[in-house]
Amino acid sequence: MLIAIGSDHTGVYYKYAINNFLIKKGYKIKDFGFSEQGKKVDYPDFIHPTANFVNEGKADFGIIICGSGNGAAMTANKYEKIRAALVWKKEIAILARKHNNANIISLPARFIKKNEIIEIVEIFLETNFEGGRHKIRIKKIPTNPQ
Repeated sequence: MLIAIGSDHTGVYYKYAINNFLIKKGYKIKDFGFSEQGKKVDYPDFIHPTANFVNEGKADFGIIICGSGNGAAMTANKYEKIRAALVWKKEIAILARKHNNANIISLPARFIKKNEIIEIVEIFLETNFEGGRHKIRIKKIPTNPQ
């Protein structure tokens, strides 16, 4: 399974921790994230390529990280096939996958601890979509539902 990951300067530390964890678990990584510490950057510059890669079907899932997680999620959700979920706790990770079939997890670096973020990512990637009534609801998300 291939995971795309992107982060701004606030997510660098977590990005490396997540990458190391995922590689140990056997996942392949495509890293679009910022790599330097101490320099500030604009999150869209790193989230757009990550979301686009997932949108084009080149990755199975995406992980995006910024300070609040909001800007990253808003940026990723501009793409037609993306359902980015802002997640800060395990229960939300489960529901984002089970009910929303989220394909990108957006993490708030300023509000989650390292041990929590790893567990949340693992839960997100290992939880399956339930389908059923949730599939019907997801079809209603686009701007012009048919």
